[in-house]
Amino acid sequence: MKLLLKIWRQKDGSSKGKLVDYPIDGIEGDMSFLEMLDVLNQELIEKGDEPVVFDHDCREGICGSCSLMINGEPHGPDRLITTCQLHMRRFNDGDTIVIEPFRATAFPIIRDLMVDRTAFDRIQQAGGYISVNTSGNTVDANAIPIEKAKADESFEAASCIGCGACVAACKNASAMLFTSAKVSQFALLPQGKVEATDRVQNMVRQMDLEGFGNCTNTGACEVECPKGISLENIARMNREYLMATAKG
Repeated sequence: MKLLLKIWRQKDGSSKGKLVDYPIDGIEGDMSFLEMLDVLNQELIEKGDEPVVFDHDCREGICGSCSLMINGEPHGPDRLITTCQLHMRRFNDGDTIVIEPFRATAFPIIRDLMVDRTAFDRIQQAGGYISVNTSGNTVDANAIPIEKAKADESFEAASCIGCGACVAACKNASAMLFTSAKVSQFALLPQGKVEATDRVQNMVRQMDLEGFGNCTNTGACEVECPKGISLENIARMNREYLMATAKG
């Protein structure tokens, strides 16, 4: 398969970037998208050129590192997968593929296709935890009855991998889907009730401080999310926030 790759190249966050053309040949349909980039980088290295910098780790759709904008879509044309799970059979011989980093003020570019998503870490640190008694009088978590429906909803929210596709897909670069998933996974469980009031206020405050935009209910975030995180989590977080602020 022959392809024309138009890849965003940028030395660092303060430098001006541009799309650079890279013709590539010999790409097989069974290759993953990242393996295709590996082939390109090997060719660039052999020519003495700088390889394209992109983020990756597990390559199993778990870590959320491989966040690329492919032909204008976060993680590419497929649904419910990450970039590393996208295979080249989704493209045709002779296709032009535009590859860019996720675009958001809160995700500054580090180099080429790699962005800094530590804003998500700071939101999580602001309230994404529960109190645990480690004094020796701990209570077995399995001793606390939890409704099956609530447990399932909590697990679904907790499946968020923090890739940032929701932010990249949103016209406002909103992080509401990510933040609401992290709030919901605790709000739905009795273990999360202790810090519930502080958690939602602190995490929303940190989200705003990071420079993410507001949610206008477009729904692009849910469509592009590789884990299918539901917009219902945003509604839940709004309810949690209203109740928390009403308590003063």
